[in-house]
Amino acid sequence: MAGLPLQGTFPFYRKAPVNNQLFEKAHADYEAKDYQGALVGYTQCLQDPMAPPAPGEMGRIYHQIGNCLVKLKNPTEAIQAYTQAQADAAYADLATVECNLGMAYASLRDYDNAINCFEIALADPNYATPHKAHMGMGNALMKLGKTAEAGVAFREAALDATNPEPAKSLLNLGVCFMALNRPADAVASYESAMQFDMDSGTSNKLNASLGQAYVACNQMEKAVEAFDRALADKTYALSDSANVDYQRAVGVIAQAVSESTADADTSGVDVSSDMVLYDSPTAAQDPFYYDEGQESEVPAYGDMYEGDDDKFFSASEEEIEQWSKGFAKQDRKRRNVGLKVLVVVVVLAVLAFGGAVFGYLQGYGIPTQEMVTQQLFSNPSDSQGVFANSVSESSAASMADCVVADDAVRIDAVQRSLGESTVYATATTSEGGEITYRIAMVRDMLGWKVSNVELYFPSQNA
Repeated sequence: MAGLPLQGTFPFYRKAPVNNQLFEKAHADYEAKDYQGALVGYTQCLQDPMAPPAPGEMGRIYHQIGNCLVKLKNPTEAIQAYTQAQADAAYADLATVECNLGMAYASLRDYDNAINCFEIALADPNYATPHKAHMGMGNALMKLGKTAEAGVAFREAALDATNPEPAKSLLNLGVCFMALNRPADAVASYESAMQFDMDSGTSNKLNASLGQAYVACNQMEKAVEAFDRALADKTYALSDSANVDYQRAVGVIAQAVSESTADADTSGVDVSSDMVLYDSPTAAQDPFYYDEGQESEVPAYGDMYEGDDDKFFSASEEEIEQWSKGFAKQDRKRRNVGLKVLVVVVVLAVLAFGGAVFGYLQGYGIPTQEMVTQQLFSNPSDSQGVFANSVSESSAASMADCVVADDAVRIDAVQRSLGESTVYATATTSEGGEITYRIAMVRDMLGWKVSNVELYFPSQNA
């Protein structure tokens, strides 16, 4: 439930008849991440006959109960609690309740109800953090395939002065531009995001996305530089589509250099349109689609663009919808790039064959151990394809249940051999804690599959 905008603190209304001692104990348990204890405490506040909650307090307590249930990964009952909070018209933070309710619906893939809740939250002029509802709405719209509308939502989130992490909103906006087949605008969005502080995981995703956008714009040298930045700290694995674009950009530059004369200047190589093989990703396919995470301090939001490259930000919803017409019917296609590219591919394949054999014997493959680990942690609830055939469905489900979802999981070490490998990875929980795993893998033809997942405690294995 990493994307839920949970509120950890609430004001204490001393004049209300609610049992403040019980409430403060429950609040302390929540702050200490004892969500089960907090849930019991808040429930006792509702049931105390000597100090029944007053109007305004009832909504506050049910709000906190809903937050506890989300933390305990029970969105269905959280929805019931948030609905009870809605019924208290005197509660001053109903817009936040609506946003949390929308996130809970979205976690159950009920995107229509989620969007309705986000719209209600945004209609409240007193809502203090509208960027959260805009981000939630954008994510839900992307899941429904409404790319243009999602772009509008992410744009609004980026423009919201209360948004402490506009880079994430701009990253999502860039994804929308790519899905709308507007890579130049995606480049502008990604480059704008670069001016903000962000964690290394977001930075790596952003640079990989920027690399793909550069490829689509035929700016191969810039693409290689962006991909290299994404891979620089050796913690990030490119997706399959990004890796194809990376290799394509490297190949195009290599070809341009080999064909240049001694006095030719090949810096900033831009290739003609007939050299492009880019496939615009959909929201479901794109690995850089970023769900709203926890907030961190970043510089105050400023102007994203200079000049005339901000048309999307000033465009109406009708204009953006017009841009997307026809895109939904496009199939992913590879363009015929002619004999020159065919020759380059053949030459590169011959050169790579020897290295590939050596790499296979050393334990490398496609997908790599890092790619499989990334796939497992990015969506543990839908990770059947990453487990080996020898692992039963029940065992796979049991192992997946213990995995914390983390799109930016850190690969600590990989022990490779021809037939078996071990990966040590650290995932960050939604509360900011870290959990280390030991993932055993077995060879699956050219690639790797997971055979076992277990918690790993370095201090116990020293």
